[in-house]
Amino acid sequence: MGIVNIDDELHDQIRRASSVACRSINAQAGFWIRIGMLCEMNPTLSFQQVMAAELQAAGVTSPHLANAS
Repeated sequence: MGIVNIDDELHDQIRRASSVACRSINAQAGFWIRIGMLCEMNPTLSFQQVMAAELQAAGVTSPHLANAS
């Protein structure tokens, strides 16, 4: 594990977002880093498509969608 230096304004934004998302500041920063990396690796996908793929890969399903067949 390493240390990442970020400016005070970005840290403040991470702190604010973490309270909304019920994450620690470190977890919020990690989430943004991971999603940013995934978006850069998949530039043709929208944020929603990246999130859907990650949720599906983690085995998360929507009960509503599972019953809609």
